Amino acid sequence: MLAFDQPKPTLNHHVLAILERCNHINHLKQLQAFLIALGHGHTQFFAFKLVRFCTLALVNLPYARSIFDHLTSPNVFLYTAMVTAYSSRSDHKSALLLYRDMVRRKSPRPNHFIFPHVLKSCPEVLGSRGTELVHTQIVKSGFAQYPVVQTALLDSYSRFCSDLGTARKVFDEMSERNVVSWTAMVSGYARLGKMGSAVLMFEEMPERDVPAWNAVIAGCTQNGLFSESISLFRRMVTMEEDNRPNQVTVVCSLSACGHTGMLQLGRCIHGYIYRYGLGSDSFISNALVDMYGKCGNLKEARRVFDKTSKRSLTSWNSMINCFALHGQSEGAIRVFEEMMECVDDVIPDGVTFVGLLNACTHGGLVEQGQFYFESMIRDYRIEPQIEHYGCLIDLLGRAGRFEEAMGVVRGMRMPPDEVVWGSLLNGCKIHGRIDLAEFAVKKLVEIDPKNGGYGAMLANVYVESGKWDEVRTVRQMLKEQNAYKTPGCSWIEVDNRVNQFYSVDTTHPRTEEIYTILDCLLGFS
Repeated sequence: MLAFDQPKPTLNHHVLAILERCNHINHLKQLQAFLIALGHGHTQFFAFKLVRFCTLALVNLPYARSIFDHLTSPNVFLYTAMVTAYSSRSDHKSALLLYRDMVRRKSPRPNHFIFPHVLKSCPEVLGSRGTELVHTQIVKSGFAQYPVVQTALLDSYSRFCSDLGTARKVFDEMSERNVVSWTAMVSGYARLGKMGSAVLMFEEMPERDVPAWNAVIAGCTQNGLFSESISLFRRMVTMEEDNRPNQVTVVCSLSACGHTGMLQLGRCIHGYIYRYGLGSDSFISNALVDMYGKCGNLKEARRVFDKTSKRSLTSWNSMINCFALHGQSEGAIRVFEEMMECVDDVIPDGVTFVGLLNACTHGGLVEQGQFYFESMIRDYRIEPQIEHYGCLIDLLGRAGRFEEAMGVVRGMRMPPDEVVWGSLLNGCKIHGRIDLAEFAVKKLVEIDPKNGGYGAMLANVYVESGKWDEVRTVRQMLKEQNAYKTPGCSWIEVDNRVNQFYSVDTTHPRTEEIYTILDCLLGFS
């Protein structure tokens, strides 16, 4: 029972009964008026009930705040309710401002329930310094040994690479570690790309639940370790009877299947989704569409899309990108037109136009691509991002319209990046524009001096033009600079197993046999 002023039991039960039947803000206002008439307008017990119901059931934070602000001295439970509501709705600034107000008043004193929600908001607004300040307040308040507070602390610290050591220190000093704290540490390592440490931490866990599996599988997928993600998923399905994959698990695994082209496993996961009834919302449908699209099965991607009952903007974007990815510009444009005619009033966003511009690029539809770019700005008030500029420059460069492409570069509202100059360089290679290719490479080298891929692309331009002296000069320069080039990588699925190959890789135990077969296929022997 909460430790503040409580009214008579009969009135308490009456109010709670009304709240259970309340489903509209007007009903809540009537109940509030009833309490004011009875002289309970500032009774904190009822104020807490109203605020909680307003934030959780009605999701009306402004009205909940108005109730809160009319109280002379809100207690810690009311502060906690409001801070929790703001934090859970990602209004992190309001959460921290309200917490600061409580600290400055010096009354009420914070309890251990409020700190996890404050710590959740710190990284989003104040960065690691905010976490340190709250950590100090936790120690002063005497809650540093509470497991729920310690878990929130390590999660907050683990969002910054510089504070990962502090997060680990908090973890090592925890009085009581549970699966939640272990998972928070796994997620922290994964979030910062330290997947070796994340997997090691996962393997050391004394017990695992579904969120723990999701943390390591999602981490592998997000960090490009697709084969490892798939292996973990297989292991979870075959070895963990009590930890059945949920929607998050299958979405991460479908993404890994899409990136590796593992269509057969993707189909098996689709069957698993159907068998266990996980595919009832667009969250799963979008992942399936994306997986089938990346694996080249556009027919199945379209079938899943057509069967999706409630299509979100993400659903439409996924389908547009599927067609764009495989150069089917007409299909992508047709889906966009369907979206604009649908009754759900879906409004395109920046991702939609990236897909459309890519589709126009693959189809050589220069005028239509320019129309979409201008329409995005004029009709939808979408500010072009670097991806949109890159697509438009790629479109113009492939068509040999370099004056227009350079006009777009000069008109950009942000500095051109490697995507923009790389797109221009690609067009130069197609049309043999050596002068512009040299200029683009110069800009690329300024951005990343050690990336040998740019020099290799320039060498290819020289090769196409028969300028062999220049080719030798560029290659010698790359050798002297010890420039790196990210090796190409490909996957192939054989007998439900993913085989991963890197360009010029010699680490595979059957390397000699592989290269012998490759030479035969290429006609070198």
